[in-house]
Amino acid sequence: MKYYNKNTILKIMNKQFVEKVILKIKNLLPFLLLISCISCTDFIQVDPPLNTLISETVFKDAATVESAFANIYVKMRDQGMVSGSSGLGAMMGLYSDELDYYLNDINYSEIYQNHVSASNTIIYSWWSEAYKLIYAANDILKGVENSDALSAEDRDRFKGQALFVRGYMHSLLTSIFGDVPYITTTNYVENNKVSRTPAATVYNTIIADLTEAVELLKDSDSAVERVIPNKEVANALLARMYLYTENWELAEATATKLINTYTFESNIQKVFLKNSSGSIWQLKPDGVSNRNTSEANQFIIRFIPGQLYAMNNNLLDAFEPGDLRRTHWISNMTSSDGLVTLNYAHKYKALFNVEESMEYSIIFRLAEQYLIRSEARLHLGNIPGSQNDLNRIRNRAELPNTTAETQEELLSAILQERAVEFFTEHGHRWFDLKRMGRAKSVLEPIKLNWSDKNLLLPIPEKELEFNSNLKPQNTGY
Repeated sequence: MKYYNKNTILKIMNKQFVEKVILKIKNLLPFLLLISCISCTDFIQVDPPLNTLISETVFKDAATVESAFANIYVKMRDQGMVSGSSGLGAMMGLYSDELDYYLNDINYSEIYQNHVSASNTIIYSWWSEAYKLIYAANDILKGVENSDALSAEDRDRFKGQALFVRGYMHSLLTSIFGDVPYITTTNYVENNKVSRTPAATVYNTIIADLTEAVELLKDSDSAVERVIPNKEVANALLARMYLYTENWELAEATATKLINTYTFESNIQKVFLKNSSGSIWQLKPDGVSNRNTSEANQFIIRFIPGQLYAMNNNLLDAFEPGDLRRTHWISNMTSSDGLVTLNYAHKYKALFNVEESMEYSIIFRLAEQYLIRSEARLHLGNIPGSQNDLNRIRNRAELPNTTAETQEELLSAILQERAVEFFTEHGHRWFDLKRMGRAKSVLEPIKLNWSDKNLLLPIPEKELEFNSNLKPQNTGY
C-alpha cells in the first residue's frame, strides 16, 4: 500500500468530495427546511444575561438534586470542552501534533493551524458552556444549603459533587485560557462584573474545593457504573492538580490512594469498555439514540473522502515497534480507489447505531495515576519507583522495561509514554507539552503559525465586549 502526504491526499479527494457534498445537500434540503422551522420556536425565547444563572433553587428532596446533577453530566457529555463533537480530545489533538483536519470549517481550521481568533465560535462555546456548568454547580450548593428537607448525608454528597464540578470546570478553563474568573456565586450582578483571577490562585482555589469535596463524598456511587463523581473521582482530579502545581509529595500520595483502590486493567483491549476495572469516572451515553460514545463517532473514519480527522504522522511515528496500543487503539481506512489510506483513533469502537451500550466516555482512568506518580517520584528522587510505575504502563502494551535512568531521560520517557497512552483524550498531550515547557520545541518545526502566544488561547471577544473587567486580552491576540 502506498501512502501519500496530506497535500497530495487533498488534491486527489477534492473533486470527489465536492461532488458528494453537492449531492448530500440536495438530499438534505427538505430536512434542513423542517429543522429551520422547528428552531424558530427556540429563537424567540429570551435568554438570561450572558455569564449568568439567575435561578436560585431550594431543593426539597434528593431526587430533585439528582436530576439537576444528571442535567450537568448530560451537558458535559454532549457539548463544550469535556466531550462531544468539539471537546478537548479532538480540538487540542488538532492544536498539538495528534490529528490532521480535512474539511473547511473556519473555526476548526483556526485551531488546526494554531491561528485562533478571539471570534472563534468553538472557543466561545468552551468558555460559555463551562461557566454555565459552574453556575449550575453553585446553584446546587446554594439550594442544598437552604434545604431543611435533605438529610445531612445527602447534603454532604451533593455539596461534594458540586464542589468537584466547580473545580473540574475551572481546571479546564485555566489550562486553556490562563487567568480566568473563579466563580463561586449565582449572583448575576456580581458575575457580570467579575475580573480574571491569576492562574496560580485559580489552581489553589480548585485544590481547596477538591479537598473539601474529598471530605464530603463517599467512596463509591450507588449505580456501580462509575458515572457519579465520588471521593476517588475528586482525588483523581486532585492528584492532577498537585502534578500541575508541582506539589510532588501530595501528587504521589494522592495517586497512591487511587492505585491502592482500583484494579489496573491488564487487557489492553478492555481499557475503554464501560466495565473496565481501570475506569475511575465516565459519562454514560443517553441509551436511546446514542447508545455509545461521541468519541467513536467523530474519530472513526467510515468513508474517504468525507473524513473529519486522521492521525498525524508525528503521533504515529511515536509508537515503538510491538506496542499493542498501536495495534489495538489505531485503525485505518483505505479509499475505494485504493489511492489513500488514513489512520484514525480507535480506542472507542462502538458506533451510535449499535444496539447495546458497550462503551462510556472515560474522563479519569487509573493509567493516569500511575504516570502522575511516576513523574512525582522522579522529582522526589525516587528513580526506581518512577521506573516501576512507568513500566506498569509499558508492560501492558507488551513493551520492555524502560532504559531511561537519569532524571532528564526519565522525564522524556514519561512524556513519551503519556503521548502514546492518552492520545486524543481530553487534551492531555497539549497540556503536557505546555506544562513541561516542550510545546515550542515539538510544535514549532511542524506548525507553520506556531508562536509563543499559542500557549494560551484568546479570551472570547464576546466576553470582553460584555464585561470590560476581563481585559486585557491574552498577549498576542
